[in-house]
Amino acid sequence: MDIDYKKINKVLNNDGVIAFVTDTVWGLGCLPFREKAVKKIYEIKNREAKKPLILMSYDICPLIEYVKQPIKKEAQIIIKKYFPGAVTLILEKSINTPDYITSEMPTVGIRVPDNQVFSNICKNIDGMVLATTSANISGEPPALNYEEALKYIGEKADLIIPDYGYSAKGRASTVAGFTDNDIKIFRQGDVILE
Repeated sequence: MDIDYKKINKVLNNDGVIAFVTDTVWGLGCLPFREKAVKKIYEIKNREAKKPLILMSYDICPLIEYVKQPIKKEAQIIIKKYFPGAVTLILEKSINTPDYITSEMPTVGIRVPDNQVFSNICKNIDGMVLATTSANISGEPPALNYEEALKYIGEKADLIIPDYGYSAKGRASTVAGFTDNDIKIFRQGDVILE
């Protein structure tokens, strides 16, 4: 896997947007503190400003600073059981999470995809976290492979990273959060929470 991390970092640090494979569908991402890049993602997707992005990394550790501490026991159980994997967990955000990522909401979605290419990208970028969404125009189906990513958002993204044979399954992640201490499923995806 000959990924050009230097090039990826250069793009990201210049307010760039990258497209990449995950375990579910293809994603679009940028560095969380690059507001210009976040705005660019919304423009690429033609996405409503009230729909937040989520934060993803190769492991839970880099994501911890973006959520309020301590993480409730119920959330820790889900993290231990389903990360890495196709589960997005909505938690109360910390002061480190910019409002422009979460559409001014008090919560943020976090996820650790189970995909080697994505993991390697995150391990080698500044901050090791990406603000992300699916690689598509809002309302259209998400890209499921490199060719579709090129077709859907090719001219708009600054860099599309090959998948090196690690393909996306094509099923969205399950999005879960909490009301008080009860778990709430916002979107039923590939994983059934038990």
